[in-house]
Amino acid sequence: MQPFLPLNSERLDVLLKSYPQAHIGVIGDFCLDAYWVIDMSASEISLETGKPTQPVRRQRYSLGGAGNVVANLSELGVGSLSVFGLIGPDPFGTRMRELLLQRCVNIENLLCASSDSWQTLTYCKPYIEDDELPRLDMGNFNCCPDELAVDLIARLERSLPQFDLVIINQQVLSGIHTACFQDRLAALIRSHPECRFLYDGRHVKGRYDGAWLKVNDHEALRLVGQGKDAQERVLRREVEQVAEQLAAKLNHPIFITRGDRGCLVGDPRGCTAIPGIQVIGRIDTVGAGDSFLAGLAASLAVGAEPVEAAQVGNFVAAVTITRIGVTGTATGNEVNAVGSRPAYLYEPELAEDVRLARYYGDTEIEIIESVPENLNVRTAIFDHDGTISTLRQGWEQVMEPMMMHAILADHYNDADEALYHRVLLRVRRYIDQTTGIQTLTQMVGLRDLVREFGIVPEEEILDAAGYKSIYNEALMQLVNRRRERLRRGELAVEDFTVKNAVLFLRALAAHGVNLYLASGTDVGDVRAEAEALGYADLFQGRIYGAVGQVTREAKQIVLDRILSEIHSPETELVTFGDGPVEIRETRLRGGLAIGVASDEIRRFELNTGKRSRLIQAGSSILIADFSQMKALLQLLRL
Repeated sequence: MQPFLPLNSERLDVLLKSYPQAHIGVIGDFCLDAYWVIDMSASEISLETGKPTQPVRRQRYSLGGAGNVVANLSELGVGSLSVFGLIGPDPFGTRMRELLLQRCVNIENLLCASSDSWQTLTYCKPYIEDDELPRLDMGNFNCCPDELAVDLIARLERSLPQFDLVIINQQVLSGIHTACFQDRLAALIRSHPECRFLYDGRHVKGRYDGAWLKVNDHEALRLVGQGKDAQERVLRREVEQVAEQLAAKLNHPIFITRGDRGCLVGDPRGCTAIPGIQVIGRIDTVGAGDSFLAGLAASLAVGAEPVEAAQVGNFVAAVTITRIGVTGTATGNEVNAVGSRPAYLYEPELAEDVRLARYYGDTEIEIIESVPENLNVRTAIFDHDGTISTLRQGWEQVMEPMMMHAILADHYNDADEALYHRVLLRVRRYIDQTTGIQTLTQMVGLRDLVREFGIVPEEEILDAAGYKSIYNEALMQLVNRRRERLRRGELAVEDFTVKNAVLFLRALAAHGVNLYLASGTDVGDVRAEAEALGYADLFQGRIYGAVGQVTREAKQIVLDRILSEIHSPETELVTFGDGPVEIRETRLRGGLAIGVASDEIRRFELNTGKRSRLIQAGSSILIADFSQMKALLQLLRL
């Protein structure tokens, strides 16, 4: 396996700005997605059939199949796009032409077949509210006439000199990829080795040997005769073996997508695993493969290396899966926003299976990546809540009912059971996803949840600061009760700190390590709580918290500031945290990230849920607490 080298923001920007100079041709199965929103309030009984009608309140149409690939390429800013395919002499074909022309696509080679042989490939999707009814499919009985197949390939061959890359799309069994079409296209690819073809298809494998392949993990297994049930997960080691085997056989790159686990790039020189990207909130994966393909193809067309191009494909898909109920697209700016600070999900197999863990000697310190030999720790950044302090333990139990009340409002007590549990599941999932980010940012997401369920009138929805104030008031009642018991001597510092955390801070300070405290909690509260627990002085004023701005994440601020002050972050910086933000930010900057998978109730031993999150965020070392601090200091070369 080749090491994964993340695409830096400068290189990504160069690629995105080059797309207007790209010329791409797309040949394949052009489809139309039709969305019909039914409103039964206007239904009546048909006099002819005696059955209720299904009135369509709204209808919308979007490009699907090869058309969705083109829509994604267009949205990314690719300068010249030409399509090669078939439509039928029907209203759906007319609508498809209109949608392509709106994107300034060259459609002179989108041929209209006769009504006897071809219907425009269309997926009609009726909806009643959020419930999709059985789909109506047009074109299942298509049969591309040989003369049209020959004509399409001839047109493509005449146009080849103008293209930087040609995408071959295969979407359906009843599309243009007949035996005649396959023979002609395969011959064209063989006769033009100077041209780059990129193939993405479901059913036709092995015919277009000269084309680079984009497949998913299950399709990759089938290529080597190792089929698996569609619901069964394909393991990374299986994908790696297949990628190496196929890349060696085909002698060109292969791109294997793995859903939320990222993708694998196979190359005759070796394979590279590219992590998936965490996406917070609701997702809809329809069209994600087309989005990945578009980012991949656009980048290859402007000279990106295969691993670079695959990363851009990941970024594009991470944007489009947030488009609910549509086959979404992504702009260059949106891709840049994701790619400049990608929330990578590392080592998913290890995160899900503690049996794969490797430990330091006979300790319980888990080693995920080797510690650099030249490590010379001079700066240590600590998250606060859950890493050192447990004063706020139970914040989730405060936030959950607060969010439930915000979403259900006056209907909190009388909401039916189905609605209540649907909201509860969404809230719990959201809290789990956003653990570790600053509270104000979580409240921005709460506003989106309130709008999503639509129970609260728009004019009554609070801003993020308003929701934060409600949450903070409830949480501080809990914290203040605990601080008062601490002040009265009923409880001790050890009752509100992770095992040996304060001793470890003192040991680092004794070694001359500069300590920083960075929290998503308001900075005044962080200082007050650190003082109450007796270790604020160890940080010598270097305590940072949220500053009341969504765009100003405290942990990003402190990392940026520290890196401007120290010389060699790769060997001098270490971060300890129990949340993904500080781990991910440290990894992106080349520092050593140590995840603290603390059990905040017992204050010692492992929290398996945190372990999974922290490994996927990019931890190099994982500890449950600081009970084995002597071994940890040795590991850190102290």
